[in-house]
This record gives sequence, C-alpha cells and structure tokens, in this order.
Amino acid sequence: MKFGKKYEAHMRAMEAELPAVGIKRLKKMLKTCRRSPSSTSAAAAAEAASSDRRCTGHCTVCDGSFFPSLLNEMSAVVGCFNEKAKKLLEKHLASGLKKYTMWFTNKGDKSHGRLIRQGKDLVTYAIINAVAMRKILKKYDKIHYSKQGQEFKSQAQSLHIEILQSPWLCELMAFYMNLRRSKKNNAAMELFGDCSLVFDDDRPTLSCHLFDSMRVDISLTCSICLDTVFDPVSLSCGHIFCYLCCCSAASVTIVDGLKSADHKSKCPLCRQQSVFPDAMHLDELNMLLSHSCPEYWEKRMQLERVERVRLAKEHWESQCRAFLGI
Repeated sequence: MKFGKKYEAHMRAMEAELPAVGIKRLKKMLKTCRRSPSSTSAAAAAEAASSDRRCTGHCTVCDGSFFPSLLNEMSAVVGCFNEKAKKLLEKHLASGLKKYTMWFTNKGDKSHGRLIRQGKDLVTYAIINAVAMRKILKKYDKIHYSKQGQEFKSQAQSLHIEILQSPWLCELMAFYMNLRRSKKNNAAMELFGDCSLVFDDDRPTLSCHLFDSMRVDISLTCSICLDTVFDPVSLSCGHIFCYLCCCSAASVTIVDGLKSADHKSKCPLCRQQSVFPDAMHLDELNMLLSHSCPEYWEKRMQLERVERVRLAKEHWESQCRAFLGI
C-alpha cells in the first residue's frame, strides 16, 4: 500500500477528527507544477540540476501556495499533539484530590487502560504526520531540483513546529516505560514496537523504533555539566538540560526561576533566543531516570539539595543587602 493511502487509513482510524497534513492536496499542487512549462522543460531541468538552482518566481507552487499551506497544517498538527499529550500526562501524574476525582470518574483500574490507548493513538498520530511531512518535502525537492524542502524543514525546527522535536514526544516515551515498569500495566507493552533506555559508557539515550523505519534517539546527557540530566527541563527549542544548569545558563536564580529569564538569553546548543521562559519540566522522564539508576540518583539528589540551599541562601542575602542599602 502506498504511503498516501496508508496515511489516510490511519487518520480515519483515529477516535476523534484531528488536524492532518493534506498530503493528497499537496501532491496535486506538485503535479500542477510538474505540468507547467517551467517544470516540464528537460533542458531547464538538467540546467537546474547541474547548477543547483532554486525554483524561479514563475512556479505556481513556490509563489505562496505550497509552503504557507504546509506551514499552517504543521502548526495545527503540532499544537493539537502538544495539547492532547499535556492533558494525558496530567491525568497520569495527578495527585491528591484531583487523583481521587479521576479515580471515581474513570471507574478505577479502567483509567489505566484508557491512558494507554490514548498514548498509543497520540504517538501514532505524531509519527505518521512526521513521516508525511518528510515525504512531501522530499517530493518537492525532487520535482524542483532544489533544496527548498530541506530549508523549510530547518525553518520549521526554528519555529518549534517539528513534531519529532516536541518535548511531549519524549515525555510520552518515558510515560510508556514508566507504565511498562509497573506490573499492573502489562498492556502498555503494545504502545511502542521498540522503546528502551540505553546506557552507553554511562551516557543515557532514550531510543524508540517508530513507524516507517524511523528511529528517534534522544540524548539524556546535559550538554552543560556533561552528566545525566537531573530534574530535566526542555527548552522551547527542544534541547534538554538539568534545571540548575538551565538557571545558570539563563543567568537567573532558582528562586526567580526560568520564567524570569531575559528574552535575549540563548540556548547553549542552538543559540536560539527566547527559549527559557517557556521551558517545561519533564516529570515522566525524571521518574524514569530515578528508577533506572537509583544509586546515582540518590547521590545526585544529595548534592543538588546542598547546592540549592547554597544558591537560595546567596539570593536572599543579596536581597537583604539591597533592601538595607549595604
């Protein structure tokens, strides 16, 4: 079965109607472009291929119909995925009164199976849309003898609408492994075909073999302290660091938090600006790492506790000095 038909079948199988990539309509756009005089000339195509020239302004696809349409669809898909993943994980991490309310509402143990099914549907939704975006951009480059498709993909990453870059996908992978660890939730094994936390020379990597031979490998080594991430946070650009390392990189105190970071502060890896205020804590990943390496986690927790007390003390002493004018 061709990918287009497989994609449509997957989207129809979803319980609710969700935003999707209009792959069939976008292919029709590309066929129209292929039939246009500027694309059908063999001599022009050979010249464009040899000189690596971009498509000219006469192309009806490049003049503002293909890429804006795909951009809107990608934004809708990622926004929907992030929102639904957030709600799902909030249910799993619920505590106190909220937990008991959910328990009675979902009739106890049945809520676990429901969470697993929703997680499986969300991951399928994310991956198949990522494959659809990759294939349509590859087709665009093939027809136009250009690299605009790859450039658009890089632009999508900078705009945080690349779905494989979403921190919620990492959280869902950790969510699955946390459920798999629980003896009560054997049905969680069906969520992914192959998902594991691998330690290579004490460097942890979250790996998952996904739809259409895709593989996602997420490094869990903090690029600042060069150690396993502790109390991990994901910046809006998708890079993961320790919380204390993030505060240090953003030049803020742990009392003020990352939301108080200057919008001009840059990610230590990709150098994008305004990535700290929207950082999110990866609670499921934090749970997974704490159970996977308990001895290291206990030792790191003691060191972090001492460091946080010291930083908090320095912060309030500086505030007192400023207040007293010393």
